[in-house]
Amino acid sequence: MLPVLPQVPMPRFVIQFQNQFGHWERFQEKHNEAEASRTAQARASRTGQRHRLLDEQGRVCDILEP
Repeated sequence: MLPVLPQVPMPRFVIQFQNQFGHWERFQEKHNEAEASRTAQARASRTGQRHRLLDEQGRVCDILEP
């Protein structure tokens, strides 16, 4: 019989962008930091807005300029 392994929660990275008034708005959530970074960088260059990545605890991982 196989032992039951505890489930490990997947990490969560939230992508936010800064609107014209300087407020941060939620855009998307990813479970892979590299993919979240690529998505945020591509959208930042496409829209001309600052984007940032937050981890599960709400700490800033990265700020991406257009």
